[in-house]
Amino acid sequence: MIQLQQVEYSVDDKEILKSISLEIIEGKFIGIIGPNGSGKSTILKILYRHLKQSSGKVTLHEQEVWDISPKKLARQMAVVSQESAILFDFTVKDLVMMGRTPYKGWLSSENSEDMLIVDRSMKLANIAHLANRTLSNLSGGEKKRVMLARALAQQASILILDEPTNHLDIEHQLHLMDLVKDLPITIIAALHDLNLAAAYCDELIVMNDGTLHIHGTPENVLTTPMLKEVFHIDAGISKNPFTGKMHLFFYTNTRIDTIGD
Repeated sequence: MIQLQQVEYSVDDKEILKSISLEIIEGKFIGIIGPNGSGKSTILKILYRHLKQSSGKVTLHEQEVWDISPKKLARQMAVVSQESAILFDFTVKDLVMMGRTPYKGWLSSENSEDMLIVDRSMKLANIAHLANRTLSNLSGGEKKRVMLARALAQQASILILDEPTNHLDIEHQLHLMDLVKDLPITIIAALHDLNLAAAYCDELIVMNDGTLHIHGTPENVLTTPMLKEVFHIDAGISKNPFTGKMHLFFYTNTRIDTIGD
């Protein structure tokens, strides 16, 4: 469905991505994990054309992404980025309605189907009660859920999420992850919480210093040697008694000396 072939990205002779090749299969929940600065967000930005690779090829259904028209790409791929710059103080409902833009002609107004999709998207993202509030009056977590609702309104077959649980309390983190996990589409998410990645993702891509370190199921990827090598942490692995999924716990062997009197 999505292929990256020998993709590289550099800024001022600094290599950010180094010869990345991978294939993302339709219908999977793919998590991208790695230390800060490892290239997680850069891969996502190249996928949704915020950045253009320095070399290599990115294809969607065997078509180079840069050859796809913006409107057609928006019908296939929706994005929730870490920060979305909104120049005007729209209401929540108006912002979510913008997700219907790829399906509208020039100067077309919304119809009953658009309204139904927008209302459903707001309910799914748990923001229906905020419909008439303006963006400037929302918390960071509420804004994140508004951006998710706008992406849902696009009804795309691919949803890209860049650190989607940032600014969310634990209740809304789990609600968001439950919601996207149940969507019958392809999810590609950069995540920093390894336990959320283990619990929700079908496959994990581990980035390290701009390279693809390993790609596979959480059980095959999240091993104690990998966590030590890539994240520089000591970790143990157990099973969550509620979900049956693997659960990581972290510890340190650092000895803290105290100075007596």
